Amino acid sequence: MLADVDKRAQFDRFGFMGDANPFSGANVASATDFFDAMFGDLLGLGRKRGAAGRDLRYTLEIEFEEAMLGSKKTIAFERAEDCSACRGTGAEGGAAGLAPCGHCHGEGKLKQKGLLGGRKDCLVCGGTGEVPRVRCKTCEGAGLVDRRREFDVSIPPGTASGSTQRLAGEGSPGRRGGPAGDLHVVVRVKAHPFFTREGDVLSIEMPLTVSEAALGGEIDVPVLDGTVRMKLPPGTQSGSVFRLRGKGIPRPGGARGDIHVRTVIEIPEAVGAEARELLSRLATTLDEAAMPRRRALRRLVEARLAAAEIREAAEDAARATAARGSRG
Repeated sequence: MLADVDKRAQFDRFGFMGDANPFSGANVASATDFFDAMFGDLLGLGRKRGAAGRDLRYTLEIEFEEAMLGSKKTIAFERAEDCSACRGTGAEGGAAGLAPCGHCHGEGKLKQKGLLGGRKDCLVCGGTGEVPRVRCKTCEGAGLVDRRREFDVSIPPGTASGSTQRLAGEGSPGRRGGPAGDLHVVVRVKAHPFFTREGDVLSIEMPLTVSEAALGGEIDVPVLDGTVRMKLPPGTQSGSVFRLRGKGIPRPGGARGDIHVRTVIEIPEAVGAEARELLSRLATTLDEAAMPRRRALRRLVEARLAAAEIREAAEDAARATAARGSRG
């Protein structure tokens, strides 16, 4: 390929083999901006460029159920916008009421001291090179006024706390023709007293009484959008997990995930005299054979106690033998 004389010359000069135009495919505007940023201030060639508006952040707090099922919320807040009376110029009469800035002589820039001193925006006119002859009475010369804005925000199903939605161009307005900033809506999901989320699976902690756990039956389990009747087998242990299919978080395809129901046996914090008597009778009536884990634990405790007695007896015998030997 390098045998071609023209292509060889192009490669030697520009270092590539593409189009004959060395700037083909390059963003000339970006290159110009780069040159202006690097050397414009130094050479006094800086152009008056628009300033982009600031991004705004809004924290939207929603209920757990709203985040899991999806919802629509309306947010409202005060936002600075161009003053309609002066069209954002800050001057009575709009652009016609502007005059060249006397501090920078209408250039919008001031030269800094030093041999290589660049140029910086004039603080009096904000880099525009113009100031109001008479300040606008509506905005007091700021060019901006606060106005109440409302936006509808769609919360998709399964939204996690901390997720952000970006509304382009809905932030603070730009200055000198610059683009407006963006509005970032950050979602904060309130904690739920019973529901928790584990990835795509919804979990709920279901308190049971001692009698419900022992006898079983049917219980009403709350779900995101109602209740479900669930059968509880006799002898349900604390920490048992039951799955309710299709009652959890909606999925993108339209189906719903599952709910894991974790049982927790809740013991009364205080009992009356009659309840205390009944519980005492129950304790003597219950057969330990019906509680295998308790029985296994008791056997372990008994084995440890027996081993401790054997060690203690052996130590006593060793001490007695040592005492007889010392007397002999």
